[in-house]
Amino acid sequence: MHCCPERVRNFCPVRQKRPDVGLSFTLSICAQDERPQLWPPRPRRIPRLYHLGFTNLLLRSHSDLNLTNQSAVDAFFAAEKPQFVILAGAKVGGIHANATFPADFIAVNLQIQTNVIDSAHRHGVTKLLFLGSSCIYPKFAPQPIPESALLTGPFEPTNKWYAVAKIAGIKMCQAYRIQYGWDAISAIPTNLYGPNDNFHPENSHVLPALVRRFHEAKVSGVKEVVVWGTGSPLREFLHADDLADAVVFLLERYSGLGHVNVGSGKEVTIKELAELVKEVVGFEGDLIWDASKPDGTPRKLMDSSMLAGLGWVPKISLRDGLVDTYKWYVENVKQ
Repeated sequence: MHCCPERVRNFCPVRQKRPDVGLSFTLSICAQDERPQLWPPRPRRIPRLYHLGFTNLLLRSHSDLNLTNQSAVDAFFAAEKPQFVILAGAKVGGIHANATFPADFIAVNLQIQTNVIDSAHRHGVTKLLFLGSSCIYPKFAPQPIPESALLTGPFEPTNKWYAVAKIAGIKMCQAYRIQYGWDAISAIPTNLYGPNDNFHPENSHVLPALVRRFHEAKVSGVKEVVVWGTGSPLREFLHADDLADAVVFLLERYSGLGHVNVGSGKEVTIKELAELVKEVVGFEGDLIWDASKPDGTPRKLMDSSMLAGLGWVPKISLRDGLVDTYKWYVENVKQ
């Protein structure tokens, strides 16, 4: 799951009988011949990795490795000598967070990407997968959005700082492939959700924000929940476990210059999403829409036909994923 650098966790899984591959939702690094180190094992994510065939897991906290610190990142690569890297560490957030902290969203993400990609190359990493974001595409891109739509129109203004940084990461991978022949690829997930998401009341994305607001409203007994916008924008969502599958699939099956979209292929309006979250949470009050607030991009459905053509499709429905996510929220987030 994408998370802010303050919450970065680093996982290093190794699978038997295949190349050692890293997998997680921050920075994932895997070194050959490493010894298993578990700190602290997260019950939710570890079984999923074992299910995919990874048995040797190295976990790092942000206090162990700050990805914005160039010397620390370089020292880590020099010491661990990883073979494969998955880079998903990022500072992320919704419309409010992007509007409030534009400098952080561009600077922190550029620092993370530059530090990790350059150190990975210089220290002999075999392959790197960089995770971007669907917000890189123009506000009025053709729908569904093909990979070729990148840089063909103006950004959505509510997240342009983050988008610019993520595009720089994609282009950095392409530049290192062109200049050095290094196997660096980029995948562009659609909107992600699931256990371990960021449920911050102000800085989270729309789905976890709705989960938290409806839950708190149910617990406190309030009569209504107010949501920004008109509810009309269309969005696509992908469960984090489906992304985990896709990441491993791409590491094994894809080595190309172009980035690859990773989506569910299904879209819902924000209003439909809010009603579904309300139902899953069990909130019985009213849902009010504040049309004076921005909607963001009117529609964002990615064309994932390239990935489907390679042989990968998602497995988790939105309803099932929401039930799974809410269960984790109730059991793990302090009320």
